[in-house]
Amino acid sequence: MTPHNELRLLPWSGPDGKPCFLSTDDPDSHLSRLADNTEEIQLGLGTELLAHAREVLADPEADPEELHLLATDLTSALHAAIRVATSRGHRLSHPTLGTQTEPPAPLHPPALH
Repeated sequence: MTPHNELRLLPWSGPDGKPCFLSTDDPDSHLSRLADNTEEIQLGLGTELLAHAREVLADPEADPEELHLLATDLTSALHAAIRVATSRGHRLSHPTLGTQTEPPAPLHPPALH
């Protein structure tokens, strides 16, 4: 069996805010494992934040500043979760690794109004 190169969206951005990709033929490499661990941490933090959001939103006297901070944190957590889902989805949609000819479309969070 010949190794196939996998192009993977990493769960962090580069210094210029652009997506980072890993091209590897070893899905168990150090950097791949680091990305997997980072994804799990991001999803875990998002789960904790969601529980906190439910508590804050259940309080009819919640402070507007706390609600603003909550919205900001939820936006960041959602962006991370979408990045994880996109990365994992690209890996699932290419069962024969190495057939992908170009990187996945970059993630840009939608503007909030």
